[in-house]
Amino acid sequence: MALAEFHTVKRIDNSRLVRPADPERLRHCLRWAGLSLLLAAGVFLYTWQHFRCLQLGYRIEELKSEREQAAQLNLQLKLEAAALRSPMRIDAIARRELGLTVPLPGQVAPVAVPAGAELAQARTAAGAPPRAEGAGQPQ
Repeated sequence: MALAEFHTVKRIDNSRLVRPADPERLRHCLRWAGLSLLLAAGVFLYTWQHFRCLQLGYRIEELKSEREQAAQLNLQLKLEAAALRSPMRIDAIARRELGLTVPLPGQVAPVAVPAGAELAQARTAAGAPPRAEGAGQPQ
């Protein structure tokens, strides 16, 4: 004879059960969360400093490049100013465009200099002061 097996299903309702929180487990969890937060903050600080350092390095290189360009422009402008101040260029413009000529011997009149006066002296292209005849001497 075969025995029939019967399975009974018992419905269990655990919705009203509350498991008490273990204070030691809660402290352990909070401790790990705090340590994880500190570690994450350290990693964040390190990466922020690293990328900031890289940005500043790029900015320094950019400023060095700008400084080099400014130095080249300054040199070009100095050369241009020196070319524009050239006495030969000024003489050519005075003769060609303004129609000026070298004064004749009778056109230049000496000026009487008061006693004790100091005269400024212009320098020639070689750097030596020009010889002025009678200049600075009381008459």
